[in-house]
Amino acid sequence: MSTERPLAPSPGQRIASALRRSPIYVDPSLAEAVPPAKRSELLARIRRSPVPIFVIIVPLVKGGTWDDPDQLATVVHDRLRQDGVYLTPDDFAGQLAARQWGGTREVQANSRDAARVPFFQKDMKEATLADRLIRAVDLIAAGRGTAEYEKATAHLRRRRPTPGSPTTDDDGLPIGPLTAAGAGVAAVAGLVVWRWRRGARVQREEHPLLLPRAVLAAAERANADELREQAAHEVVTFGELLDRTDLDTARPGVHDALTRALDAYQAAGKVLDAARGVPDLAGVLVLVDRGRDALASARSLAEGGREVPPSPLCFFNPLHGDAVTTIGWRPLGQRDRLRVQTCRACASAVKAHRTPEVLTDRVDGRLVPYHEVEGGFWAETGYGQLRDDLVHRVLRGDLGR
Repeated sequence: MSTERPLAPSPGQRIASALRRSPIYVDPSLAEAVPPAKRSELLARIRRSPVPIFVIIVPLVKGGTWDDPDQLATVVHDRLRQDGVYLTPDDFAGQLAARQWGGTREVQANSRDAARVPFFQKDMKEATLADRLIRAVDLIAAGRGTAEYEKATAHLRRRRPTPGSPTTDDDGLPIGPLTAAGAGVAAVAGLVVWRWRRGARVQREEHPLLLPRAVLAAAERANADELREQAAHEVVTFGELLDRTDLDTARPGVHDALTRALDAYQAAGKVLDAARGVPDLAGVLVLVDRGRDALASARSLAEGGREVPPSPLCFFNPLHGDAVTTIGWRPLGQRDRLRVQTCRACASAVKAHRTPEVLTDRVDGRLVPYHEVEGGFWAETGYGQLRDDLVHRVLRGDLGR
């Protein structure tokens, strides 16, 4: 007689087995996040949905059993063998993710957008996980995910000029809205956005991989809550761009550039999770910008071109936008001069022996230039200009130390 014990089911098999009994699976460690009353309400909404919906709530931990929402959904779908929408936590706090098997691309996009909507809706600011799940399920069932996502994030994608603001950017190039005839070719938020890179003009419609200047223009005017929403939106948008990327990694340099882009994306999400104020949120945009630079290089190399040189954001305040010049600058109380890349306005201020408009951080109740914060992560790295291992340090966990 055989004494061998049957193999224990894998984590994915256990979740699939539970979903065969109920379309909602909540890990015991997170049971309080979806209490019984809310679970019953969620179940009723799911049963009224014309498309099957499976809710899977488990901890996402890097290096743990589940560390990625797509991995979680794929594994469980493979075990359950039922098409439908798999709704899970996303890999940064407060966000949901949805992946759908079956249906048209438009239907799948609707489900994906429905999961993101609660993060951006004002009435969901203080909502519980259970309430966000209910909102997402309702939008999936009603087919309103994409429409509501566009509505909830419209203020993040359009530039809101102040009264009397010019219709051209610092280079004298147009930044106004496109006409209806040109709207079809706009790559970013319906704006004509241009950017200087190493002396060459890069039209944003031709290079949709680069972080829009209008994003940074709006970010500089935003308050902390608005900036957090905008930073989250840019991380999500960059993730979507990476998802759609399909390059020939056999070409020299493509794999390395794509890896840099993915690492920067992961680092941006990690900083967003831990962000405690504007300096951290500016860091999210710096990391997204760095990731987009790397992705632009990967695309160029895959097409037989050259690597795109990275173009950092302004050292003194990344929200000022692209650094257009390199200057010598000596920090207060130090003898050595640093070579930093800055925007035109900050460079002019330094050359005129004036204090540039530096991004500030609050220390002991007072605002100080971020680069003067003793032991500060951004002070030590200069948003990547003082050290070349910014992404590695974020992924290693140095930001929270």
